[in-house]
Amino acid sequence: MTRVRVTAPPSAARPAADPHEAAEESEVGQVFVRSLIRSQLRLALVVAGGFLLILFAFPMMLGLVPGLAESRVAGIPFGWLLLGAGIYPVIGLSAWLYIRTAARNEARYRDLAEEK
Repeated sequence: MTRVRVTAPPSAARPAADPHEAAEESEVGQVFVRSLIRSQLRLALVVAGGFLLILFAFPMMLGLVPGLAESRVAGIPFGWLLLGAGIYPVIGLSAWLYIRTAARNEARYRDLAEEK
């Protein structure tokens, strides 16, 4: 059995030029990129803020609704159940919303960059 060395061709060592890189180098392209960055930052802050608002609403609900903190479901305190099992759907929904909207923002950027 002989050893064979497999290597990539020299042209594959250098990545192909991205068509959007040319758009980023112009003034208009830089405006598009800054706009994309701002929209992605705004989206991240809104999703994180909404998530934190819901996260802090759980303990407030336990404190404001009489008897809720002392109640038990299948022997487990309701507060633990709420924070242990109730927060995961909120995390999943926040992640899904962020990914979907971020992809939409990037698709809009690509459309603008291609039109230019």
